[in-house]
Amino acid sequence: MKSLKERLAIVEKHVKEQNVKVMIIGLGSVGAYLLDYLLSMNDPTLGIVVVGRDSAKMQTKVNIARVAGLIRGVNKSKIEVEGDVNLEDIDSIERAIAKHKPDFIVNSSRAYPGLKYGSISWSNVRAYGIWSPLAIRFTKNVMEACERAAADAVVINTSYSDAVIPWLKSAGKAYPDFGSGNLNHLVPRMKFAIAQMLGVGDFWNVDVMFAAGHFHDVCISKEGQTEGINLPLKIYYKGEEKQLSHEAIFAACKIPMPVDQTRNMMNASSNYQIISAVISAIRTGKNQRVFTPGFAGELGGYPVTVGYFDGALDARIDESVFSYEVMNKANRASMALDGVEDVTDGTLIYTDGLIAKAQKAFGVTLPKHVPFAKIEETAKFIIEEIILPQTEGKN
Repeated sequence: MKSLKERLAIVEKHVKEQNVKVMIIGLGSVGAYLLDYLLSMNDPTLGIVVVGRDSAKMQTKVNIARVAGLIRGVNKSKIEVEGDVNLEDIDSIERAIAKHKPDFIVNSSRAYPGLKYGSISWSNVRAYGIWSPLAIRFTKNVMEACERAAADAVVINTSYSDAVIPWLKSAGKAYPDFGSGNLNHLVPRMKFAIAQMLGVGDFWNVDVMFAAGHFHDVCISKEGQTEGINLPLKIYYKGEEKQLSHEAIFAACKIPMPVDQTRNMMNASSNYQIISAVISAIRTGKNQRVFTPGFAGELGGYPVTVGYFDGALDARIDESVFSYEVMNKANRASMALDGVEDVTDGTLIYTDGLIAKAQKAFGVTLPKHVPFAKIEETAKFIIEEIILPQTEGKN
């Protein structure tokens, strides 16, 4: 695949020609919410393609989104349905990509649908990294299809991008450009908390610079604390830096959220924000900031600027406040708490702590190293030895 900068130039051309296409792979709850949000842009220059195995099932979801959109007066985008695409069959994914030539691809597929993995892992091993082989399972197929189809799309991944994107990059494979969710779910909570602490109602004028891996999205959101890790954070209101207690901010981020699929409104919103940021940067010429996991194949989550650098559209880790080294150190500490010691040379390395916890909680021994060639084997092991014994009789 071309570099991200080269592909962004193609997206820029299509935006200016008023002919942009977004492909959503997988129309589960994340994909369905995203479809609704994209329709709400009310943009006749935006086309949407939904891709999956069951055409009839997808069409029913498209129908309700179109009708609901028209009720709200926001239904100017054309929607196409591309069925008979099996995410275990790379050829079928390649055909869909080659046929539609999207500008953005959002991979919202899940190797084990209908289950919130955290319902098993957080209470038992206090880490999400255990699910990395499942998270990468379909993502690697989508990326191989993109490469075969010589796709020019900007690719956004929705599942555990903190480790999945670095895993693909370290294996020398094509990898998604952005990850959605995770870090980006925490930043809005922080903005609400800061606005309340400052006694202001215009929380949209609150800004933060922040970096952390997946563990801290969960830990701060659920418990309001950082497990003793010093995370890079600076706070601003209307551009002026404010000195507030970081501990108090994190504590105020512990707000109740649903545990069912409505949580995926956040993940879908993250996908929407990335697409919107790229298009807005092109149309306005103003830089946009997003918080995204796995960007540039880096472990953990970073602030990223999308905009014009030396006259060309690009996306880069934002080091205007914190250096890469400072953010990388925090991310690695966060990911280690999530059970991921490292990702290197195409191999995911679990922490000894996670292996011990999994043995105690589930009676299984995770491999210390999961090489790229053993992703399918390890994913199958996790499903059969952990997920099924934990969920049988509960669904």
